[in-house]
Amino acid sequence: MARVLVFAPAPTLTITVEEHEGAPDVHLHVGGQGVWQARMLAALGADVTVVCTVAGETGAVARQLLDREGFEVVAIDRDGNGPAYVHDRRSGDRQEVVEAHGEPLTRHDLDALYSATLRAAMDAELVILSGPDGDEMLEADVYRRLASDMRELGRTVLVDLAGERLAAALEGGVDVLKVSHEELVDDGRVDDGDDEGQLVAAAQQLADDGIALVAVTRADAGSVVVGEEGAWRVVAPQLEPVDTRGAGDSYTAGLAAALAAGGSHADAVRLGAAAGAVNATRRGLGTGDAEAIRAIAERVELEPIGKER
Repeated sequence: MARVLVFAPAPTLTITVEEHEGAPDVHLHVGGQGVWQARMLAALGADVTVVCTVAGETGAVARQLLDREGFEVVAIDRDGNGPAYVHDRRSGDRQEVVEAHGEPLTRHDLDALYSATLRAAMDAELVILSGPDGDEMLEADVYRRLASDMRELGRTVLVDLAGERLAAALEGGVDVLKVSHEELVDDGRVDDGDDEGQLVAAAQQLADDGIALVAVTRADAGSVVVGEEGAWRVVAPQLEPVDTRGAGDSYTAGLAAALAAGGSHADAVRLGAAAGAVNATRRGLGTGDAEAIRAIAERVELEPIGKER
């Protein structure tokens, strides 16, 4: 089975308080973009390796929880404090209580993480470059170097990044890009994130710059996709959402799972859209039933969008 490597520099220990039968119900998990992507990949049956760092007391707990996730974990132990948050969902909405981004990686930590990523990449067909919460954990140029080196090693590079990290990864070279319409606005690539024409044009420009597949998610408006196999408006079943947080990462995981297994761009987009839709119906971020996702993927429609080359 195809293996996917997820670069997840600093996973977050998540503590979420919900209410069950009138009493507080406390949940401890590991989260962050890369972990949510890896969790959905594992749910879809992919072989997954997560390369990360763990730090301090929160890192010790995070490492134990990661080992129960069902994917291979390559963790670099480091000093300092790791990322963590406490959220209260007893009201039905997510209320932030504490948000700690953790201490940045030192030069030695980064060297160890980078070397571990190079080693793990040799057994992977596809590499996802994900980002940690906060801007200070590691410098953006790491993503340029990693993207360039992964492609030099013959690995397909998928990124789901924004801002300086995205710009750096694009400079290094990217094969597949998942980006939200808000991120395109923030990066100055479009003026109006609700204007489909602008989104398609921005995606087309990125594709013309050498990216084989560009998927732009638009929350409940669906996604638009431009790539070597065509330009599509993606129409997925409108499932009732419980928590949309993590749906974009599930979309990314669906793309990766299909592409790593040799699927077409159309297969990947359908699976990604279905994974995002199913994840939004659940409280667990990056979770989903594989049979439900694959069944719903068959209902995802790809409407061609006319474009000039």
